[in-house]
Amino acid sequence: MRWAKRILIFILVVALGLTAFGIFTVRRSFPQVRGDLEIAGLTDQVQVLRNSLGVPQIYASNRHDLFFAQGFTHAQERFWQMDVWRHIGAGRVSEMFGESQVETDMFLRSLDFEAIAEKELGALSEESREILQSYADGVNAYLSTHSGTNVSLEYAVLSLQYSGYEIEPWKPTDTLMWAKLMSWDLAGNMGDEIARAVLGRTLGPARVGQLYPPMPSDKPVIVEAGQEAAASPETVAAPAAALDALVSAGAAAERVMELTGGGFEGIGSNNWVVGGSMTESGLPLLANDTHLAIQMPSIWFENGLHCECGIDVTGFSFAGSPGVIIGHNAHHAWGVTNEAADTQDLFIEKVNPDDRGQYEVDGAWVDFGTRTEKIVVAGGEDVTFEVRTTRHGPVISGTYLDNGEFDGSSVTEVPDDYVVALAWKTLEPATIIDAVLGIDLATSYDEFAAAAASWDIAPQNLIYADIEGNIAYFATGELPVRAKGQGLYPVPGWTSEYDWTGVVPTEDLPRMLNPPQGFIETANQLVLRPGSEPFIGLDSSHGYRAQRIVDMIRAGDSHDVASMQRIQMDTLDASAQAIVPYLLAVDPGGDPGVSEIQTWLEGWSTGARAFQVTGDSTGAAVYMAVWRGLLARIFHDELPEDYWPTGGSRWFDVVVSLLGSPDDRWWDDIGTPETETRDQVLRSAMGDARDELVELLGDDPGDWRWGRLHIAHFENQTLGQSGISAIEWLFNRTAPQRVGGSDSLVNAVGWDADKSYVVDWVPSERMVVDLADFDSSTFVHTTGQSGHAFHENYDSMIEMWTDGEQGPMAWTRDVVESQATDVLTLHPSN
Repeated sequence: MRWAKRILIFILVVALGLTAFGIFTVRRSFPQVRGDLEIAGLTDQVQVLRNSLGVPQIYASNRHDLFFAQGFTHAQERFWQMDVWRHIGAGRVSEMFGESQVETDMFLRSLDFEAIAEKELGALSEESREILQSYADGVNAYLSTHSGTNVSLEYAVLSLQYSGYEIEPWKPTDTLMWAKLMSWDLAGNMGDEIARAVLGRTLGPARVGQLYPPMPSDKPVIVEAGQEAAASPETVAAPAAALDALVSAGAAAERVMELTGGGFEGIGSNNWVVGGSMTESGLPLLANDTHLAIQMPSIWFENGLHCECGIDVTGFSFAGSPGVIIGHNAHHAWGVTNEAADTQDLFIEKVNPDDRGQYEVDGAWVDFGTRTEKIVVAGGEDVTFEVRTTRHGPVISGTYLDNGEFDGSSVTEVPDDYVVALAWKTLEPATIIDAVLGIDLATSYDEFAAAAASWDIAPQNLIYADIEGNIAYFATGELPVRAKGQGLYPVPGWTSEYDWTGVVPTEDLPRMLNPPQGFIETANQLVLRPGSEPFIGLDSSHGYRAQRIVDMIRAGDSHDVASMQRIQMDTLDASAQAIVPYLLAVDPGGDPGVSEIQTWLEGWSTGARAFQVTGDSTGAAVYMAVWRGLLARIFHDELPEDYWPTGGSRWFDVVVSLLGSPDDRWWDDIGTPETETRDQVLRSAMGDARDELVELLGDDPGDWRWGRLHIAHFENQTLGQSGISAIEWLFNRTAPQRVGGSDSLVNAVGWDADKSYVVDWVPSERMVVDLADFDSSTFVHTTGQSGHAFHENYDSMIEMWTDGEQGPMAWTRDVVESQATDVLTLHPSN
C-alpha cells in the first residue's frame, strides 16, 4: 500500500507538472495589457486602453508613435496570423509547413507579389511610406523582446516538426504583399472563365448560357445610369488542346484559394447608408458586413487610433496593415463591398512546337520571359523551377506538380501546345495603401473622394456618410478596357485582337452624391445595367440580397441603429418563395416520406416567419435538404464533378428558369434509359432530402433544425486543418448549433451544396455607425480580438456573432475610459 501511494503521488505530481507546464506554455504569449512598458523607438508616451472585448484605443501625441503603437499592438495579439499571411503573399509557405505547400508556393511565386511590392513601395506617397515604416518599427519592437512560444502558441507546435524556423523582422513590403493577397481573394471571374470553356466543349454555348444567366432585370443595380439594354452574349471557343492547360491553371489557383480562403462562388458583402430624411436623428446611418471565409482567428481586428496631430479614426483593421480599412473618423464613416468587377483575363498562348522557349504573337515567335525561383522547404530539399512570363502576364499553367515531374529538388515542365497566362492589374505596382490611409485621414468629402480615386486594385463599392448629412457612393479600381470581348471566356493570346487597350479613367467610374431616393445600397450586384458604360463586369451576385435590403430600408419609417442591426440579421429566403410552390404542387405518388416533406414545407412557407432560415427552424432544414438534393438530381449526371453546383444566387435563377420549362433536357437523367420529367425529379429530390435528414439528424423531425446541420467551425488557417485532433482541439472553436442564414440571404452564412451543410464563409464583421452620435455605433466580428488560444478574448465574440449581438464602438475619450478594463502605458526607453 505504501508503494501504491508513492506511485499515485508520483503520477499526480507528474500530471500537475505537465498541466502547469501546459498552462505556462499557453499563457506565456499572452500580451501585457496593464501597467507600463519601456519601448525602444518611441519618441513620447502612448496609452493603450482596452475594453472587456479586448478592443484597443491607442492615444499618442504624434503620427510616428501612433502607427508604431498600432504595429506593436497587432504583433502582441496576432503575430502568428501576420507571419502566415506574409509567407503566403511571398510564396514562402513551404518554409513553415514543408513539402505539402510546394505547389502552392510555385503558383504564388509566378505572381511575384514580393518583387511587385518592392516597386510599389517606392511609388507610394512619402506620407504612406513613413506610416508603413513606423508600423513596421512597432512590430519589430515587439519581436525584439519576444521569440518562439513567447510570440504565439503556434510556434511551439511548429517547432515539433520544424525546429529551425526563425521569425524574421517585419518589412513595409510585407504589408503591401498582404494587400495583393486580399486582391487575389476578391478577384474577378477566373474560375467562371475556365468553367465556361471546359463545359462548352461538351454542352455547347446555349446550354452553358443556361448555367450562367444574367442578373434578373427586376433586381436593383447600384447606380441607375444609362439606357437598359441586353448584354450581347459572348462565346469564345478555346482550342481542345488548350483545355488541359486551363484545367491545370484552375487546379493551381484552387490550391491557393484553399489556403487563403477565397474563391467561394456567391461570396460577397452587404453595405448601405440611409440619409437623414429616413432616420430618427436626422443624420445618416451606415451599415456594413463583409463576407469572407470562416477562419480562426477572425480576419479583422477592431481598434481606434487617436493622435494630438489630428488623427482620429476607429474601426476594423487587418493585422499586418496600418490604419483602418472599414470604420469612421471624426468627419465621416465608410464601408466596402466587392464590386464584382472583372479585372482578370486568361490568355491562351500558343507555344512554338520547335522551340518551347517561344510563343506566338501576331504571327511571329517571341521568347518567353523567364526566371528561376528557389523554394526553401522545411524538413526537405530546396526546390528550383522556372517561371515563364508573356506580354499578357505570368504563365499559370504547365509548371506545377499536377502537370510535371517532381524528383524532390526540381520540377521539369511537360511540353504543351498551349499555356495559360494571367492578365491582372494587381500584378502591377498599386496605390491602394495611399487610398486606405487617405480615407482614414480625410476631413472633407473632397478629400475622401481624392483618396478613393487611388483605390486601384481589389475594386470595391465604397459607401460614405458624413456629419454634414451627405451620403455618397464610389465605384473604385483600375478596370481594363478590352479591344474585344467582355472577359467571360479565356481568349486567344497569339493575336492582339483581345488585348487590353488601357483602363477606365477614374472620372468615368460611377458615383453618387445624395441620390433622391435617400439611401444607397450595395450587395455585389451589378453596378450598372447591362449595356451601360463603362463596362465593369457581368459575373455578379444576382440581386436577391440587394432587393431584400432595399425592401426593408423602404419599409422603415424612421431608422435607428437597432433597425440597421435587424436588417443585417434578416434570413428571408427569396429564392424559396419561387421554388417551394412547385414542390408543393407535385403529386407525392403515394410516398409518405415525400408527403411529410411537403407538410413541413407548407408550414414553413406560411405565417409570420414564412421562408425565414433561422437556426431553430425545421422547415429551413427541410428546404435546404431538398435544395441540395434538387441540384444533385438535375446536374450531377451531366456536369463533371469539379463543376457541380455549389448553390447561391446564380443557381437560384438557373433552377427557377428550368421550373418554368418542364420538358427541358436538364430534367432528364442521362444515366437511366427512361426520360425523367420535372415533377419526377422534384419528387425524387424530396425523397432524397428525407433520407438524408434521417441519416444525419435521426428519424424524429423535432430534431431536424437548420442549426444542427449548418455548423460553423472556426478553424485556424493552418494548424487547425492539420488532421491531428489534439492540435485542432487547441486552436479551433465551434459556434453554438443555432447559426442561421444561408447563401444569398442578407444574413449570408454560406455553405457548399456540393459538399455539405457546414459553413464555409460568413459575415466576417458587422458594423453600424450613427453619424449623429458616434458613441452609439456598434460592431462585432466572428471570433475575438486575441489570436492566442485560450485567451479570454480568443473566442469571446462567437456567441455574439451567432445571435446577432453587437458590442459598443466607443469613440469619445470619456466613453472609452469608462469602458476600459485595462490600461497600458508605453514609454520611450532611454
